[in-house]
Amino acid sequence: MNIYAIHTPDELLSGNPYPGRGIVLGMTPDGTKAVAAYFIMGRSENSRNRIFTERNGEVFTEPFDASKVVDPSLIIYAAIRQLGSRLIVTNGNQTDTVYEGLQAGKTFSEALASRCFEPDGPNFTPRISGMITFGEGSFTYQMSILKSADEHGTACNRYTYDYAPLPGLGHFIHTYVTDGSPIPTFQGEPERITMDDSIDDFTDDLWGSLNAANRISLYVRYVDLKTGAAENRLINKNR
Repeated sequence: MNIYAIHTPDELLSGNPYPGRGIVLGMTPDGTKAVAAYFIMGRSENSRNRIFTERNGEVFTEPFDASKVVDPSLIIYAAIRQLGSRLIVTNGNQTDTVYEGLQAGKTFSEALASRCFEPDGPNFTPRISGMITFGEGSFTYQMSILKSADEHGTACNRYTYDYAPLPGLGHFIHTYVTDGSPIPTFQGEPERITMDDSIDDFTDDLWGSLNAANRISLYVRYVDLKTGAAENRLINKNR
């Protein structure tokens, strides 16, 4: 087994009906851009009734049809926010927790220490988070998962991963292994995933690898490391 193998989105996702929500962070093969991507999927009508919207460089989940919203607490949130040189990406309202924690002088992991998995037993969906910290022509990134210690939600285990970027390499973390009842929680370290110099090709590859029945929305951002210029792509199944 090659622990340094890098897999394409199709290799990691094709045939998987439900990886849940997912975050990808990494660097383009030419080493010129940082990459951040976030997608959501849904099985229930409430989960599928969502779209991504972008306002002032921040990304939010919002209801597609407000009249059909049953419980907004776990499905409506700011998914992507930026504070100075740091770009925050998460699968829940812990985006705001990290943002406010950084403002208070905390680190990424210190800010998340106040949170745990989602209160949606028996699934106990993990909270996944990522943060890119930009420097002079470079960056580093971190990923986190907060997950239940057992099938009863007795305690929360917290894992944080720190990465130095390598050209062509990304790391991918998602909430679930695949579909199930209850849904099995993501296991192990974030997966190694291939990047692409073209934002359009990477967006197409990632979206095309997600199960067509359950995919809902995808957002991809490429940030030029020299200029700081950002290029974005947004796909909503519900238009």
